[in-house]
Amino acid sequence: MRLLIFSDIHADWKALERLLAIEADRYIAAGDQVTWSRGLDRCGEILGQRGDKVYVLPGNHESADDVVNMCARYGLHDFHERHFAAGLWQVAGLGYSNPTPFHTPGEYSEVQLAQRLVRFAELQPLVLVCHTPPFDTELDQIRPGVHAGSTAVREFVETHQPAYLFCGHIHEAEGRQIHIGKTLGMNVGKQGYLLELNDTV
Repeated sequence: MRLLIFSDIHADWKALERLLAIEADRYIAAGDQVTWSRGLDRCGEILGQRGDKVYVLPGNHESADDVVNMCARYGLHDFHERHFAAGLWQVAGLGYSNPTPFHTPGEYSEVQLAQRLVRFAELQPLVLVCHTPPFDTELDQIRPGVHAGSTAVREFVETHQPAYLFCGHIHEAEGRQIHIGKTLGMNVGKQGYLLELNDTV
């Protein structure tokens, strides 16, 4: 099973078309496909080229309703707060970010993020895809000493140790990889990451 995971396209349609040209079994758009909810129809048209292979999360620049409506219109999967099986693996998604200074449409409190993550706690082995990264790591560093990720995501990862965590949100950290215990984490950004899942764990 090959999963292509990407985030923070922000209406860069050439980047999105480049990603969708890569052959994969599933495509996971991890939020902020657009900015301030503008351009969702164009986004849906492009994502629709891969049809029901596409799973979409809302970032902080889209509401959950925006994504539900786009997915219904263009034959995509709403992946927010949901999971699917990929062979022996479980793949789970949570959109939105922790609060930002910009009051964007898709923000949860840390309590709300924690409440939504707990439904994934028993899924093993787990690939977790969140829009927002874990707090105080290289994945959420805006500049040295300044971090903007989620404490709830970090606590979930530390406690439940998914095999993989993929995120976006913080553009400055695109491409960074870390380990939190046994978890491999990556801020995929719009360069994306192709994950190959084997049937042996």
